[in-house]
Amino acid sequence: MSASATNHKTALEGEKSLSPVLELRGLVKRFDDHTVLDGIDLSVRAGEVVVLVGPSGCGKSTLLRCAIGLEKIDGGSILLDGQEVSGRERSQELRSRMGMVFQSYDLFPNMSVLDNVMLAPVLVRGADKAELRQRALALLDRVGLADKADARPATLSGGQQQRVAICRALAMDPEVLLLDEVTAALDPEMVHEVLQVVLELADEGLTMLIVTHEMAFARAIADRVVMLDGGGVVEEGDETFFDAPVTDRAKAFLKTFEFHRDR
Repeated sequence: MSASATNHKTALEGEKSLSPVLELRGLVKRFDDHTVLDGIDLSVRAGEVVVLVGPSGCGKSTLLRCAIGLEKIDGGSILLDGQEVSGRERSQELRSRMGMVFQSYDLFPNMSVLDNVMLAPVLVRGADKAELRQRALALLDRVGLADKADARPATLSGGQQQRVAICRALAMDPEVLLLDEVTAALDPEMVHEVLQVVLELADEGLTMLIVTHEMAFARAIADRVVMLDGGGVVEEGDETFFDAPVTDRAKAFLKTFEFHRDR
């Protein structure tokens, strides 16, 4: 584990008893006759980094999309700071208080990098453009992309585009940041630069719910690991999940990564 990740976990020990910032209660999501999420209970506390793992198709990304309101839920409730936000009339408020970074970047190709970062705060909150421009430039500088402010996304590498996408989410000052397989579309050499940015955000105490297939990254950053499969939570724990999983399903899942690592 990196020193940064260690410091993050130590610094936040006193915050773990706080009430959840984000809470899912009995969350149900179906696609036609297939139940993807079947009564999921999950909470994320202030300053906590919760990592979702599990096999492909187990509903990890769907859970994030439900949490932020991009998918309509079929049962249960979603609370932000203790307030119900899963109703349709609250969806805009929900999106404005949470941020999400997708694996496919989803940047607008006809806009500059700077305009991509500024767009949501201007449209959703009517933010002052002059002040927002300075903040957006500061965010880009933070991830080493200040010199790309006027560039179009197509001229950037995948790793650079994903860092821009992270800046776009941060421009909304989210209470919770959701990250969905943010390295999945990247070449192996670009993965590190994106993961380093996320580690720095964790070190600063940003509350995050992360879906990833990068087990080494999950181990380094997670305060808590939640494994999903078969529509439910299979196992939940701290970093000891990786060394001493309790359930047979979790053991089998982690064994797959050991096999690929040893090849």
